[in-house]
Amino acid sequence: MTATGRQCGDCTLCCKVMAIEELAKPANTWCPHCKPGRGCRTYPGRPVECRSFSCVWLANELIEEHWKPSRSKLVLTTSEDGLEVRCDPGFPDAWRKEPFRSELREWAISGETLDMTVVVIAGQRMTLVTPEREFDLGIVGPDERIVRELENGKLVNVTVAKASDLER
Repeated sequence: MTATGRQCGDCTLCCKVMAIEELAKPANTWCPHCKPGRGCRTYPGRPVECRSFSCVWLANELIEEHWKPSRSKLVLTTSEDGLEVRCDPGFPDAWRKEPFRSELREWAISGETLDMTVVVIAGQRMTLVTPEREFDLGIVGPDERIVRELENGKLVNVTVAKASDLER
């Protein structure tokens, strides 16, 4: 049980959408140790990545019940830059349905003042959600970074660049 009192229960979506380096498990495939809808068969000995993973729905009681991943088909995670919304590959457009789409826009509005982003990950594709629009970034590789162009504090354009090009 988490500090919020919430429990995973029948939810195992993180075991599908998250990559687990220690197990060489790519994102969007079931973990070989997971029994979908039931949990991890090796829970006491699960990898460190799994132990340290924090689903935002579990950790934050302000996130409403409809965001529970097994219901919404969306796993909310955080990154250095903001919020990541990982879609169940069987439901890549779940984030576009209401109330999710409107709430993601609201979070993007809040995030704009704090320089935080809302990124949706559906399969290998990424979409940056802003208060005014959605930027389809395509496939963003592990060696690439999202570059935001701001004008008077507003996001006007987004591109993807190789990390090595940004370090020069």
